[in-house]
Amino acid sequence: MTDTWTNRWNERYSAEAFAYGEQPNQYFQQQLDTLPAGQLLLPAEGEGRNAVYAATRGWQVSAFDISSAGQKKALHLAGTRGVTIDYQVGELEALQFTPGQFDALALIYAHFPASIKSAYHRQLSGYLRTGGLLIFEAFSKNHLAYLARNEKVGGPKDVESLFSLEEIRTDFAEYDFIELAETEIELTEGLYHNGLGSVIRCVARKK
Repeated sequence: MTDTWTNRWNERYSAEAFAYGEQPNQYFQQQLDTLPAGQLLLPAEGEGRNAVYAATRGWQVSAFDISSAGQKKALHLAGTRGVTIDYQVGELEALQFTPGQFDALALIYAHFPASIKSAYHRQLSGYLRTGGLLIFEAFSKNHLAYLARNEKVGGPKDVESLFSLEEIRTDFAEYDFIELAETEIELTEGLYHNGLGSVIRCVARKK
């Protein structure tokens, strides 16, 4: 990824306030609370709100992001909640995860650059064990219309970085989909996710 991309997220996460709040994403929380604790991978984890929540529920959490500022805040948040998380900084290719290592993979607003996002999905899928669970929530391609009406709802401004149902079906073709839907939701997450938006939600089990 480019220095511009890294610098953008370091700048966003350098503020004192948490960009997307300190509480976990609601959909992630709802799904995680139905599962027995195990090993969880959280890519593009930012300031750690989901990782820290999972750790408080007994999960062994591995997270990563390209932002060192995000890592710093995530580790501080973990300390305030009395838990530990494994949080690495770097691009996926440089990280030392192993095939089948994780019981769950959560992609929560993990909008990777358009040129690599499908390849990242396939690579990340390899780290999930057979029978493991994917939890996914991110903005749909139809979200641009919502963003045009209200910039406070946040999200990428280029359609290529957004998702379609067909794209998720293709990227995760080796999964049984328990839920896969595009839906309109009201977001209230920190400074940058506020208002009505269009998202894709997915829960799927790896075959």
